[in-house]
Amino acid sequence: MKSKSKRPKTGYNKRGAKDIREAADWCASQNIEEIECMVPDLAGVARGKIMPVRKFLQVGSMNLPLSIFYQTITGDFPDLEGIVGTVQSDTDVFLRPDFNTLAVVPWANDPTAQIIHDAFLPDGRPVEESPRQVLRRVLKLYHDKGWKPVIAPELEFYLVEKNIDPDYALKPPTGRSGRPETGRQGYSISAVNEFDALFEDMYEYSESQGLEIDTLIHESGVAQMEINLRHGDPLELADQVFMFKRTIKETALEHDIYATFMAKPMALEPGSAMHIHQSVLDAQTGNNLFSDPKTGEPTPAFFHFIAGQQKYMPAITSLLAPYVNSYRRLSRGSGAPVNTHWGYDNRTAGLRVPPSDAENRRLENRIPSSDANPYLAIAGVLATGYLGMIEANQPAAPVETDMSETPSHDMPYSLIQALIKMERSEPVAEILGQQFITAYSRVKQHEYETFMRTISPWEREFLLLSV
Repeated sequence: MKSKSKRPKTGYNKRGAKDIREAADWCASQNIEEIECMVPDLAGVARGKIMPVRKFLQVGSMNLPLSIFYQTITGDFPDLEGIVGTVQSDTDVFLRPDFNTLAVVPWANDPTAQIIHDAFLPDGRPVEESPRQVLRRVLKLYHDKGWKPVIAPELEFYLVEKNIDPDYALKPPTGRSGRPETGRQGYSISAVNEFDALFEDMYEYSESQGLEIDTLIHESGVAQMEINLRHGDPLELADQVFMFKRTIKETALEHDIYATFMAKPMALEPGSAMHIHQSVLDAQTGNNLFSDPKTGEPTPAFFHFIAGQQKYMPAITSLLAPYVNSYRRLSRGSGAPVNTHWGYDNRTAGLRVPPSDAENRRLENRIPSSDANPYLAIAGVLATGYLGMIEANQPAAPVETDMSETPSHDMPYSLIQALIKMERSEPVAEILGQQFITAYSRVKQHEYETFMRTISPWEREFLLLSV
């Protein structure tokens, strides 16, 4: 366990600053020595630089090559022909700090802060390939209509025993009892208590960063947990998911285990999701646009929002399920929804309307995997809901039966299929940006091609001597 003696004061919970002057005061109050200057890439990985706080406060921004938004999860780069040239991809973009995201790094040995940046081209235009910009682009559409979307993510993950050889399957870790879990412990308090020390640190680290955790539960998988974050602004919540993923991974490492957001880390266990609850408010009155203010009944806008997600879900699936492994979770009989149906409190439907009063009426999208980039997943679902409201689409009838074995015919069942559907959807490309769509597709195709170079045990077992 790392020594905490040099860490910033854990009782100081403020996150964010108005400007660089307030940031300087905050850093001084926390005795900050270094600052991690981060930008989320297409995978949701933190890229950037670490610099002394004095230099950060002097320069106010930093440069990185545009290619950070074209890097695959393996660290490679796709063929950039037709998108950006090799020379252009290596030219600098300018990263400006969003002071609202300033927070401590509570697991660091020395007093350290972190701050998320936005990316801009030399002429001042935002970098369209940046996931944070993609989400900002969607939110502007809502803003221009006088609408304010509100989201709440639910994030599932596994705790696993340290695994340094990828050829071996993952195993559940040993808790305080000295024994690993051997059976399903859904919603078990004692199963969560097995990792009390880890979760106490997680709560302390989250609080010091201003991450607003609502609930912690044990999910149905072996050592599978779920964290629910409080509802709020979509960009702020995407930032919180981005920061929470770092937090729980670092906390787990301090306890000599791994935390993984891989969508399907173990073949015989359920996959991990990132369910996204969504509602839309009138920006002036604060009223929920999904409920009639007089009767409390659902409004046409609510059904249009559902219909848009039904219609355009196949086109954004690659944002919600971004890796080959994601589709192992989205398979028939896996327990995850594999359809675009909707229903009232029906968890086998891809779109669920949870029980609520009129003020809190919302839609839960249950398709996204926990491996999804939170900025892109949130941008995707809000974009489809927006299209439904603009086009006044009408949803199919709600389903009441078990749909877990009934996939929708138009839902992609592989990454390549999902990319094709995204590339062919002009409305989605217009909202998210054609430059982003092209870049994202090229990166994901390269990742798929890399995966296809690996021969699996299944192929050796069933094809080696049989074909």
